[in-house]
Amino acid sequence: MNGADFPRLLALFFTERLMRQRQASPHTIASYRSTFRLLVRYAQRALNKPPSVMSLDDFDTSLLGDFLNHLETERGNDPRTRNTRLAAIRSFFRFVALHEPRYAALAQRVLAIPDKRYTRCPVAYLDRDEIEALLRAPNPRTRTGRRDRTLLLVAVQTGLRASELIGLRCEDVQLGAGAHVRCHGKGRKERCTPLRKDAAAALRAWLRERRGESTDPVFPNQRGGSLSHDSLGYLLSKHLATARARCPSLAKKRVSFHSLRHSCAMELLQSGVDRAVIALWLGHESVETTYIYLHADLKLKEQAMARTAPSHIPPARYRPDDDVLAFLNSL
Repeated sequence: MNGADFPRLLALFFTERLMRQRQASPHTIASYRSTFRLLVRYAQRALNKPPSVMSLDDFDTSLLGDFLNHLETERGNDPRTRNTRLAAIRSFFRFVALHEPRYAALAQRVLAIPDKRYTRCPVAYLDRDEIEALLRAPNPRTRTGRRDRTLLLVAVQTGLRASELIGLRCEDVQLGAGAHVRCHGKGRKERCTPLRKDAAAALRAWLRERRGESTDPVFPNQRGGSLSHDSLGYLLSKHLATARARCPSLAKKRVSFHSLRHSCAMELLQSGVDRAVIALWLGHESVETTYIYLHADLKLKEQAMARTAPSHIPPARYRPDDDVLAFLNSL
């Protein structure tokens, strides 16, 4: 048995399984790469062994369990992120079981590691006052401020994902009749999202100042290249700090670019847009995904409650008529 089989199988997993056979998207490749970087670095510290000589036997369920706990306790990842990392590891071990049957028992044990359950909270979104405070935060007297305000306005109005905003090219913006942006979303789905007049005007002014080629990013970094996810997060955090001084309710909310996507969906829902249209707008795989916005909208629940008749039954205290029932009720 080859002692250094892990590097070989990991390389085959990325080049053969993900890139050639599945033709996985760059976002999937990046997510899996991040997972295995973290795992290999953790294993290197735990085993005191360089990655180039690691064996698959080193990655038993004990080490993987410790790694998943490390993600939560030391890196501060939530259960969803932990489960995403575990999904990447499972995918690798399915590949291992297929190509190296001698590791089938190990793969079976790894595949049996359960997802961690978590409480599903209502989606986080911003109301109109909070959105306006965020859009006023960038400084319009600077080029970076004008870029940031346009980016935030497009994010709130179109509901594009962070990766879709980063990947937006100048040729993807159409500002004539029926202004819209075209993006390549999850699952290699391409969709067009219409622009309101304010977003179209902001993009028109920015692209005129931007002076980019058709394949250049709409929202470049300081060197003219594409923004990274980290720089996008820094951009949002910086302007949130300014907006919170003007809008105190923002201080109670944890805001990400996905929150801006949820905000777009909630505004569409509250404007009476059908859930099927919202699913198409956001690029959801299924209409059922939009149910999360129904659960989050307190106004819709209050309107539904207002249509019901109040009960006139007087309150009464339940008293069990049996000792066993009384015992169970006391637990």
